[in-house]
Amino acid sequence: MTRLFKTLAAGSMLALAFSAAAPALALDDRQKKEMGEFIREYLLQNPEILLEVQDALQTKQQTQRVEQSTKAIAQNKKEIFSSPTDITLGNPKGDVTVVEFFDYNCGYCKRALSDMDDILAKDKNIRFILKEFPILGPDSIAAHRVANAVRLLAPQKYAEFHRTLLSGEHASEETAVAVATSLGLDAAAIRKSMADKPNDDLVRQAYQLANSIGITGTPTYVVGDEAVFGAVGLDAIEEKVANVRSCGKATC
Repeated sequence: MTRLFKTLAAGSMLALAFSAAAPALALDDRQKKEMGEFIREYLLQNPEILLEVQDALQTKQQTQRVEQSTKAIAQNKKEIFSSPTDITLGNPKGDVTVVEFFDYNCGYCKRALSDMDDILAKDKNIRFILKEFPILGPDSIAAHRVANAVRLLAPQKYAEFHRTLLSGEHASEETAVAVATSLGLDAAAIRKSMADKPNDDLVRQAYQLANSIGITGTPTYVVGDEAVFGAVGLDAIEEKVANVRSCGKATC
């Protein structure tokens, strides 16, 4: 092994392996081959380094995702927290707002329904907003169209409709209409509302908003200044709420 190679290997081996710094060293073909063979041998003998690199990459990506979402939330507060087309549950004047992006066919959303109900039952000062975000195919889009008709025709029954449809099996136009009619709504009136006032623009706006925040799945929550991705559970949501009350941010 040459002195040059030993120096490079000791001082910058991993940097050479994972960055574009190598061309600046102007290694000749023999040195490049020597370097490659050594890096391969080193990594085979120390494979845990690859796990460390993967962890570092995931941490970096998560940090970037949080920064993107925080910036987008600050820029879209009105659309997130004050949209007149969203249904608000809990205390409409609550001191902390939790927004949930959901899809009626999302299995994780179904399991997270109890988290919403628990926090509303335990915390009488929570304002909980349901942000319809159908991303799981045509049946989801159709079910959300029925939900929009329920919102327009009988907003006072939306919460019960929401819980019933989300806690059921597969949601579609047929199953959603069946839930709505079981609550006393007229099927013909629902279908007329769907035709006269489709929610295509609302869904498009939800997609644009989700894209700006970096939302790629459901459920996703927005609490204070932060997006919370996934069905994280009641404890995690309550912690974010407590932080907002304590320091004004989801993470103190």
